[in-house]
Amino acid sequence: MRRREIIKALSILPASAISSAVGLPFSGWLDRFWAVASAADTTPFSAATVQEQARALTAQKFVPPRMNVPKALQELDYDAYRDIRFKRERAIWSSENLPFQVDMLHLGFIYKTPVDIYTVANGQAQRLVYSPDLFTFGPQVQPPAEKSLKDFSGFRLRALINRSDYYDEFAVFQGASYFRAVAKNQWYGVSARGLALKTATPDGEEFPLFRTFWIERPPEASSTVVVHALLDSLSTSGAYRFTIRPGDSTSMDVEITLYPRVELKQVGLAPLTSMYFFGPNDQGGIDDFRPAVHDSDGLAIWNGRDEWLWRSLTNPKTLQISAFVDANLRGFGLLQRRREFAEYQDLEARYERRPSLWVEPIGDWGSGVVKLVEIPANSEFNDNVVAFWEPSQALPAQGEFRFTYRLHWCWTPPAVPPMATAIATRIGAGREQNSRHVVIDFIGGRLAELTHEHAVKPAVTTSAGAVKEVIAYPNPVLGGWRLSFLLLPEGTESCELRATLHLGEELLSEVWSYRWTP
Repeated sequence: MRRREIIKALSILPASAISSAVGLPFSGWLDRFWAVASAADTTPFSAATVQEQARALTAQKFVPPRMNVPKALQELDYDAYRDIRFKRERAIWSSENLPFQVDMLHLGFIYKTPVDIYTVANGQAQRLVYSPDLFTFGPQVQPPAEKSLKDFSGFRLRALINRSDYYDEFAVFQGASYFRAVAKNQWYGVSARGLALKTATPDGEEFPLFRTFWIERPPEASSTVVVHALLDSLSTSGAYRFTIRPGDSTSMDVEITLYPRVELKQVGLAPLTSMYFFGPNDQGGIDDFRPAVHDSDGLAIWNGRDEWLWRSLTNPKTLQISAFVDANLRGFGLLQRRREFAEYQDLEARYERRPSLWVEPIGDWGSGVVKLVEIPANSEFNDNVVAFWEPSQALPAQGEFRFTYRLHWCWTPPAVPPMATAIATRIGAGREQNSRHVVIDFIGGRLAELTHEHAVKPAVTTSAGAVKEVIAYPNPVLGGWRLSFLLLPEGTESCELRATLHLGEELLSEVWSYRWTP
């Protein structure tokens, strides 16, 4: 999906539309153009509009959206669907010299749920209605009949994020309540969701969806674009406001108001979704030329006790759920810490360029848990890692609950530990029978200035089995220290490991945490 210029669009307008646009300023012509293209009237819109609609939805029984996508589009495979390309010259605001542009995304493949999309200007919302003229179709795709579709599956946002002469995409909202973004020079990886409900529960997960979006027209010199979304599901509705700032780090201020239809007992706030296939800690018998394949390599938590924790991810043989109890959470995220090409050796996927995603709560979120769900995966094409904040108290039905947080799609999170961080976890066979050799590399903090003469002491604990031969020593290649030990599982099915480095009473490192399973 490439290139630009909206002038070509004149050729598809009826003569009456062109003549009626004479005398309009260019922005007015664009509004008139989309009104003709969509045949949609404008409606008043304010900050309260989405909340009013969400509140009204909650008073009604949940009705799933109608999926009237033609069968031929539903049966498209991934490659064929990618051949449906939005015409860049038809991008919203592409003629107006604004800092942002918007592309529409087609229905089809796995994206079968239509969403209503509006643009907002001067307090008026205008609905955008589908037309085949907005897209080009590859040789494997038969364009849908005129008027057989009315809506889109989502949209992407573009800005001058990487170059001064080309609008690159930096955010996508598509599929249920999923969205994702990148910072400058990054490739898409980890995703976020509007809400997680009943994740990894015996009853089965509920997937809320965004039914409607409103995209505000940005001022000419604006560095932000604002998107509103109406969320709906069997258990709750919600009003969302995203204030999005692309750049070296792309941030989103997310303001949520939830209106539960029923009591929400397992609700996940700020849910993140990523992929971990294998790495040096968890090769899992995978025969691959690459040393690692993952969008994220760990879960980082800054808890209310001012403790920094790092949980290295795994691709387990069975579903694994971990809960980190906390109060007054300061932040958490799924991070990609290793940034060297040599760690991945993949010229196509470029995993070293995938974003880290950090959640910064705004206000007091009270008590609860950061929950990590790791799902077995047999390929790199399935997201198998989920992390979110789950409040300790259920949200009662018919209430109104507000939450605010900031998402940072970044190379390095804005909040980082003042001490050393675990940059790599490597696990292999130990010298003793049935033992595992664990090696952790720490960098940062004071480690670079410490030598063998300093009495750096490692501390390692396990919930089961035993650890032995625990040592720490400088790593001159990385400018940090390496911690090494043997794990003897002794037949157990799971070992919860924790490790830190100390100099006397001083804590030199964050807390490294790991769940080992056979």
